[in-house]
Amino acid sequence: MKISTLLLSVGLSTAAFAQTPCQSGRYASDVYSTVNLTSDIVYGSNLSFSGATTSLTLDFYEPAADTSVARPLIIWVHGGSFQLGTKTDVDVKELSNRFAKKGYACASINYRLGFFPVDSVNAIKAVLRATQDLKASIRFFYKDRATTNTYKIDTTRIFIGGSSAGAITALHVGYLDKDCEIADYIDATNLAALGGMEGASGNPGYSTKVAGVINLCGALGRYSWMEAGDVPLVSVHGTADGTVKYNRGVVNPGVPIMYLDGSRMLLERSCALNHPHKLYTFLGAPHVPYAGTSAAQIAYMDTTANFVRDFLVHQLGCTNMDLQPANPPAEMAYLYPINYCDGSPVNETCVLGLTENTKEDEMTLYPNPASSQVTIHCESEGAKTIAVIDLSGRTVLTREMNTNGYVLSVHDLNKGTYFVRLLDHNTQKALMKQLVIE
Repeated sequence: MKISTLLLSVGLSTAAFAQTPCQSGRYASDVYSTVNLTSDIVYGSNLSFSGATTSLTLDFYEPAADTSVARPLIIWVHGGSFQLGTKTDVDVKELSNRFAKKGYACASINYRLGFFPVDSVNAIKAVLRATQDLKASIRFFYKDRATTNTYKIDTTRIFIGGSSAGAITALHVGYLDKDCEIADYIDATNLAALGGMEGASGNPGYSTKVAGVINLCGALGRYSWMEAGDVPLVSVHGTADGTVKYNRGVVNPGVPIMYLDGSRMLLERSCALNHPHKLYTFLGAPHVPYAGTSAAQIAYMDTTANFVRDFLVHQLGCTNMDLQPANPPAEMAYLYPINYCDGSPVNETCVLGLTENTKEDEMTLYPNPASSQVTIHCESEGAKTIAVIDLSGRTVLTREMNTNGYVLSVHDLNKGTYFVRLLDHNTQKALMKQLVIE
């Protein structure tokens, strides 16, 4: 009976899957019993942190005897603090096999590891190298689809995800999309020397667009990098994670290296933006509790895989019932003692090419330079929003202005050059003036 069911499932035509992709349980159930693995496919190369040329490889998992010519793809990225790990780590290998049995194609990638000295500056460069390599692997499959179509991937349904450092990498590929957002971490000269945001790890000219991000115990540099309209996200994370914090904190794989926003903070941001994001919280669980072969670790893996499965089938337009619903509200209540969905998270809008764009009689700032406060005067009536923007493009302060004049306290801002942007709510006109704080 099992053999007959398998033969029936693999014999379905490509057209049938294109019309009704969830028929026969594909994407929701294990409709394939055997997975084919092709190891060590070269998808690119680049220089390591020490300057050595490094070949970048991936392992490709696909259902045996699959006849579909347009399969969704999940690219998995292993963990290891950007120092260790491999594409055959137990968790990414298990996830690749599980989802290939459901009808997905999966790729588990190696990426450039290592940084020294072990500090925040070099750790950030390691994250950038990893994101460049992940982008090269995405481009690899776009290129394949446009040329030989060896791997039969539907490039409109590419998902990226990972565990720990791999999740950090996937999150940054998914939501870090402007040079000025990382100006506080890497200046323009060093960014260019490292190959820019896209990098030069291979397959130039092809897209890096993805359909969603899978975050397993990861974090993002700043939750404000996630914006309305960004691709959907699914996350799992333990509240007792001492390595990559569930809330906001320093990533500490033995040595404190980076300050990041964990999954709970990302949920807060998504909630305020009405951005699609599902989070499953492992109450009291440590870092990557699903990585291993013990009974407890396997149970965590079952929950993780089921929760991700639910997210993916809905992204693919299926109507299957969830196997692992999100935590019930009563269970989560103590984690959110404030109204975390009030619609007003910290904004750090990234703006390039800041210049003054207003005449003196339209908007004045005095005194300028200022030390503790500055008076803003505008000739237009009605409500306006004041934004103070630093030279990296980050909005560091916002206030609402309902009259022609407003006294703005700048006492807590660092000395330097800023821009004050005034947005008129009635006309939607934005006025900009330079402000020096001394």
